[in-house]
Amino acid sequence: MPARRAVFYAPLLPSATRPTASGPKAPIYAALRRLPAYGGECVVDEMRYGHLFLFLPVCLGGGAAVWFAMPSPPSAVILITLLAVLSIALFRSTRDTASHVILSAVCLTVAGMLLAQWETARAATVILDQPLVTTVTGVVERREQGAAGEWRYTLRVTATTEPSVRRPPDRVNVLARSRHAPAAIGDSLSGRARLSPPSGPAMPGLNDFAFQSYFNGIGAVGFFLGPPATFANLDVADMDVLTRIDRALFSLRDRISTRIRAVLPGDAGAFAAQIITGERRSMSEEATEALRVSGLAHISAISGLNMALAAGIFFVGLRALLSLAPALTQRFPIKKIAAIGALMAITGYVLISGYQVSAVRAYLMTAIMLFAVLFDRPAISLRNLALAATAILVVQPSAVMGPSFQMSFAATAGLIAGYAAWRSRPRTILPPARSLGLRIAAGGAKLVGGTLATSLIGGLATAIFAITHFHRLSTHGLEANLAAMPLISLVVMPAGFIAMLLMPFGLDGPFFWIMGQGLELVLSVASTVAGWGEGYVFPRLPSWFMLGTSAGMLLLTLLRSSLRHIGTALIAATLAATWLMPRLDTGELVISEDARLVALLTGQGEGRTLAINRTRPPTFIFDQWRPVLDVETTMQPMMLAIGELPAAPDWRTGETWSAVQRSSAEALLDQLTETAEVDRFTCIKQACAVRMQSGKMLMTLDRPDLVGAACDRADIVVLAARTRLNACRSGAFLISQTSLRATGAIEIFGLEGAPHYLTIRASFEGKPRPWTAHRLYDWRTASTAEAHTLQLPVRERDQASDTIPVSAVEVAQ
Repeated sequence: MPARRAVFYAPLLPSATRPTASGPKAPIYAALRRLPAYGGECVVDEMRYGHLFLFLPVCLGGGAAVWFAMPSPPSAVILITLLAVLSIALFRSTRDTASHVILSAVCLTVAGMLLAQWETARAATVILDQPLVTTVTGVVERREQGAAGEWRYTLRVTATTEPSVRRPPDRVNVLARSRHAPAAIGDSLSGRARLSPPSGPAMPGLNDFAFQSYFNGIGAVGFFLGPPATFANLDVADMDVLTRIDRALFSLRDRISTRIRAVLPGDAGAFAAQIITGERRSMSEEATEALRVSGLAHISAISGLNMALAAGIFFVGLRALLSLAPALTQRFPIKKIAAIGALMAITGYVLISGYQVSAVRAYLMTAIMLFAVLFDRPAISLRNLALAATAILVVQPSAVMGPSFQMSFAATAGLIAGYAAWRSRPRTILPPARSLGLRIAAGGAKLVGGTLATSLIGGLATAIFAITHFHRLSTHGLEANLAAMPLISLVVMPAGFIAMLLMPFGLDGPFFWIMGQGLELVLSVASTVAGWGEGYVFPRLPSWFMLGTSAGMLLLTLLRSSLRHIGTALIAATLAATWLMPRLDTGELVISEDARLVALLTGQGEGRTLAINRTRPPTFIFDQWRPVLDVETTMQPMMLAIGELPAAPDWRTGETWSAVQRSSAEALLDQLTETAEVDRFTCIKQACAVRMQSGKMLMTLDRPDLVGAACDRADIVVLAARTRLNACRSGAFLISQTSLRATGAIEIFGLEGAPHYLTIRASFEGKPRPWTAHRLYDWRTASTAEAHTLQLPVRERDQASDTIPVSAVEVAQ
């Protein structure tokens, strides 16, 4: 027995204490005694084949994810000290031992945490602290045209006036709906705009868009209130080389997108622009929804499929072209020349793609594959995938938190592992086809089978993340991919690639037309399959669901020995536990972070209904609520024709209401509360009321001047505006945009319980992180609060003492 194996599979019990193998249970005892040795052999086998290297990006990504998820991560000094101590221990440990492997994993995990902290400090994005209207001036760095002709600009802010923002963001995304002469990349743009901070989670536990914006360098989003003014930028000479290159690349990308949409109008052109340049906003909502529901949305992203097809087409085409010259074939390795040409082609592809995570991952993977061809090494392997993942995580650790990174690497790992398992299968016992007809049939069967297997493996590998992030899963993705992928592989991508090569010569039109015809067929397939049903909708799942299934998938795909079946067992156990355990509770009352949308959940099981206070709820928020709340029936508010509230007085001029106006407003609120229905909102303009089954009254308002009157008539008041009031004098609960600014969207539990105890689940709690600190910033004092807290008054004081019972606050995990 080699000495280096002893650590792994030495028997766990001394020989004197081992049970004797006798009786009917002898085989079981023998198998149990063999397990440690067998496990050690498997570990040694994994080390011999270098499969432990595949867990390098897993440890780095795990460390980064832990750092981002921690409410209060350790400082860089602590992490560096810990890494130094662990590195010394690792250096002194014996190679190829259990302690050496464990220390390596811990070191890499701490290194991942340090990388996450370094990226966060490097980003240092200033996020706008509150919505405002200002005149913004900036240089256009990115632009994309929407389906309705609107333009979305990314501006590098140079000035803000009327008012001047004390903490202006460096970059903003601004939408221009008004007709105007589109500003080119590099021009300066100025106009009156409403800017807001990037939105937080639509509900506690959902995706935080401010996190993505922070690491993308976007400090605010908004829209112009009129047509913006465009003028030439004069600071070109002051730019550094990298900025000029970046501007040139995005200008080229913009010209290519414009050319494609000019040749191919409509959704086909927008689809082609998405595939080639990564521009994602010009396709109509109907086409985008059809692709999503049918499971074909992955086609529109520049991912491994697009990159592999581009590289393959160029590699095969150039190699075939070079092979026509026998003298050249005999003198030079045309395979390697073709690989170099394909590498140059995909480099140009990724440069005009906008640097999407999926595109960068696909580029790195394909580039490593082509380099492997140059050095006569296996081109497709999990090691190449691990190198690509490591490169991304070193540069951008925050990518590990996004669905794009997770789904793209999961699909690629699943396909590589599945391909390896297929190659290692026993050879078929059927005789080879000899006739032409049988060979054609066999080739067609292989094409269909390969497409079906690819779709099945890719769908299963990404299902976990689709359920966790989007709470939906397409049920007809196999059929859609089986019909659409041959069109993409044989028509769309080859025609598009040839069109790109011929674009400088003005000969791209016919090939873009062929590409457009193929994409029209793909959209037709998507629309047809989407009509079969939206698939399964999943409610909010516990946090350990994604952890357990992801860990199981990593073991199943990255290991080659029998140890991989630990991953199978882990996935099965996690799915079983999720299925058998009761679903996570959902609050009876859900309030968006701007307090404009309020939903009341009533009933149990299939009879649950969702009452909302808006006839036209914000699509962006409501579409995220519906699958999480798992409610099919939505009850629209009932509008009353009893008049309108008088106009609000202008506080800037000191105007106040007359006694008649105040009496009229209070009378309307009285009528509203008297006619309020149970479990359904009754509304007039700017105010709604609903009576809960417990008898409590909930009122929502859009105007702060009526808060006092609402507090006298309701038990819970939700104000969709900012106010200086922290509480109702009557003791009613007051929730406003001001109080929700620190916590984000909330869920309230216990509406049917004691009147002075409610449970609040908030989106943010505890100390601020860099992407949430803007919520606690006070521009008047230039100070930041210490923690995200939600202070709610109570309706009754504790009779035993003079203290106010504090509402229990839960943090969304």
